[in-house]
This record gives sequence, structure tokens and C-alpha cells, in this order.
Amino acid sequence: MIKNDPFANATKQLDDACKILKIDKGTQDYLAMPNKIIRVKIPVKMDNGKIRVFTGFRSQHNNDRGPYKGGIRYFNPEGGVEYMEREVMALSAWMTWKCAVVDIPMGGGKGGIYLNPKTEKISAGELERITRRFAFMISEIIGPQKDIPAPDVYTTGKEMTQIMDTFGKLHGVTYQPGVITGKPIPMGGSLARNVATGLGTAYCVREAAKIIKLKLKGAKVVLQGFGNASTFAGEYLEKMGAKVIAASDSKGSIINPNGFKISKLIEFKQKKGSLVGFPGSKKISTEQLLTTKCEILVPAALENQINAKIARNLKCKIIAEAANGPTLPEADPIIFKKKIIVIPDILANSGGVCISYLEWVQNNMGYYWTFNEVAKKMEDHITRSFRDIYALSKKHKVDMRRAAMVLAVSRVLEAFNLKGLWP
Repeated sequence: MIKNDPFANATKQLDDACKILKIDKGTQDYLAMPNKIIRVKIPVKMDNGKIRVFTGFRSQHNNDRGPYKGGIRYFNPEGGVEYMEREVMALSAWMTWKCAVVDIPMGGGKGGIYLNPKTEKISAGELERITRRFAFMISEIIGPQKDIPAPDVYTTGKEMTQIMDTFGKLHGVTYQPGVITGKPIPMGGSLARNVATGLGTAYCVREAAKIIKLKLKGAKVVLQGFGNASTFAGEYLEKMGAKVIAASDSKGSIINPNGFKISKLIEFKQKKGSLVGFPGSKKISTEQLLTTKCEILVPAALENQINAKIARNLKCKIIAEAANGPTLPEADPIIFKKKIIVIPDILANSGGVCISYLEWVQNNMGYYWTFNEVAKKMEDHITRSFRDIYALSKKHKVDMRRAAMVLAVSRVLEAFNLKGLWP
């Protein structure tokens, strides 16, 4: 049995929505399971001349509303290869709901290779061979109208370009940028892609603050994790008048009640490799970080961070889930009872998939928008969805997570009912 099985958590969230929508068991089973999950071996000749076999995955959850969409991560979770398979299944399901909740005509997919290039000594040449071999192994199931991957944990635009190039050579096409998103700008990438997730989170926080009549000027922010999503969320919230008082990375957590300048934190981390030791800060535990008194908590690390114990000790007004699945199901009723407004992950971190979709649209039409045009289109998707979710939460007297799932599931169900089952 897998501890804290992420797919079981994802299925539990679906169950809650299905109860509200009164969906029958057969349809619920259809909505829960991925349409397809493949597990591939990736044999690669390493620099020392020896062959090493890696394990890769691609889960295609649901395509009733459009082609599969979702990242490819290079990671080695503690639970091993079996855990990663369940994780990829869960993430593909969350992508289905994420696309539906922000009304993007795509479904959910996710992929990955059991490999951590940050902790292993993998050369650039080895990483390229791994990437291209994986692209070869999944080339038959991806494509601009089938399944459009994107970068995720420890993958970048460079790997996406290599996948695009491999796909093009295998299919005899010179240039097909719509097969993948998250590409560098010269390769058909979209402006605003680098800031998308964090900016989308900031938009969500701004909308939540309006609901609870919270002034963002001077509002205290805690960032768990200091990667792309949280740094840009912090930067844009800072521009809205808020101040970051605590933050963390993989090396530890720090706090300064007087606040930090995000630009200084970024500069320090680039120089020292960690936030720990930042001048004027005090080192604290992860639990202390998450339960620090603040207005806005942004969990932007990995899943399963907020359990029941931590939920009981939370001292914030808004939780914006920039990470995927940071809150365990056991914590949700406790947080709801405390009247903390939770912006669930499928909305809070949907900026990335919004821009990915807009990148794909630009690729398909061969015309590219400015930064402000792309950001405005993303803002419209996110703010409209936030309002729809909040209205449903009030109608059904449930938390925002259940309301978001109700909205997402109803949209996928509508497409499924229109198409029917065939053959």
C-alpha cells in the first residue's frame, strides 16, 4: 500500500463533487480513472559507455473537452517508481479539472521520468539522450491535437525543444511548435509564460481579498517553497502592496516580521544556493512557517504539506495553493470551519496552463500576442472562474475546493454527455 497515495486523494476530491452533483457510480468511475497510462523503459547509453535503464510515464486522464495537456517532470519521489506512477495519475486528473475550471478546451495529462537531475551527476549530453529517448517512446500518443506536454519539476524549455525536435523528425515535419508548450520564445514560446503561475496566483489572492474585504497594502504573506511559482506570486503581491514575512526552500525556512524584499531574497538565493542565512532573518521549522500569523499563506512546495495538525494551528485568512495537492483531505473540513478561504490548486496555480493553452493557440495560428495581451487573456479566465467558484461555494454551502471540483466536473460531464459513449 502506498503511503499518502496521491491518486486516492485526487479520487476523494472527485467523490465529494459527485455527491453534490448526484452522479451515478458508473459515470463517477468513468470520471475517476485515466483513459490510458503507459509505463516505458528508457534505455540510454551513458557517458561511461554503459547502458542505464530509466522508467518513464505518461498518464492521459480525460479528453472529453479537448486534447490532453500536462507537464513532464524529472523527479524521484520518496515512495519510488510505484509512488511516481500513482502521482502521475493524480496529477493528470488534477489537470483535467484545472483545464475545466478555467474553461480551457483541453483535458488532463501528465508524464515523467524517475530521475532527479539535481541530485544525480547527469551530464547535459546524457540528459538530452534521456529526453529524446523518452520523446521517442511516447511519440505515438502525443501531438498537437492529441496530447500536448509542457515543462514541470526539473524540466525546462530546453527539454521541451528537444521533445519538439524529436517529434518533428519522427513525423517528417520541419516545424510543429504546437506539439509542446513551455518553449523558449525563439522556438514558438509565449510571452508571460515564465511568470504565469505566480501571476495567476496573485490574481486569485487579489479576488479573494475583495471577497473578505482585506486590504492588500501591508498584508503579510508567507511563501512555502521558493521556486518559480512562489517567487513571482510574491513579486506580484508585493506590487499590490503586500509584504513577504517568511519563506522557505529545500534547505529550510526563514522569517523576519518586518518583511523581505523579494528581489533581495532572489539575489541571495542565486548567490548562496539557499534562503537560509539571509541577513536579519531567523531560521524556523516547516511547521512554524506554515502556522505563522499572516494574512496570506502560499504553499508552493510539494503535495501533502498541510495535514490535520497543521490545519488546526493555521493563523492566516487566505490560502493560495500554488503547489499541486498541498493540503490533505483530512485538513479541508478543519480549515473550512476556521473560515479560512482556500483558493484550491486547480485554480490558484492555473496560470501556467492558461498560458500554455494560449501558447498552443498562437502556435496553431502562427500569430503571437504581446505580454500584456497574453496576461489580460489569462486574467480574464482566472477572475471569471474565481467568481463562478465562489458563487457555487455559497450556493452549496461548501468550501472553495469542493465548489471548484463541482464546476470542473460539471463541465467535463456536459462534454461527455454531448459526445456519448462510442464505440
